[in-house]
Amino acid sequence: MSMEKGQLSRARGRPGGPAPLLLQTVHEHRPEAGAVSVLKARGTVDATNAVEFSETLAEHIAHADRAGEHAVLDMTEVYLACAAAVRAVDRATGVLAFSGRALPVVQPRPHVREALRAAGLPGVRVHATMASALNSLQARRRAGPRPGGTA
Repeated sequence: MSMEKGQLSRARGRPGGPAPLLLQTVHEHRPEAGAVSVLKARGTVDATNAVEFSETLAEHIAHADRAGEHAVLDMTEVYLACAAAVRAVDRATGVLAFSGRALPVVQPRPHVREALRAAGLPGVRVHATMASALNSLQARRRAGPRPGGTA
């Protein structure tokens, strides 16, 4: 497993305020899923950094597509502080939803899982564990494209 980039977001944490947002991309090869690119997010997504989070997530998805990797979002340590944060996820995953795909999102905290479920985002599939997310990728990889476009 190799880490490609780890960066603090430009949003600054206020003393006693929300945790700053940290976004880190990890590229790995998993026997069950092949090449995987995991965006690990930690901290609070709020109105001050929701656009940045959305743009970073969209870039992550686009880069994974170009590299032939499966994109995954790890939200284990994220707090979505407002509706703008949920909209940020929706904006970033819109291209996937448009093509009938979804981004595996791993182990969001209960309030995050409920916010995503209530929003009904078509480009997101929530998984309780990384293993579950990788298994979904394995199933998708096995199904693969159908020859001649027939079902």
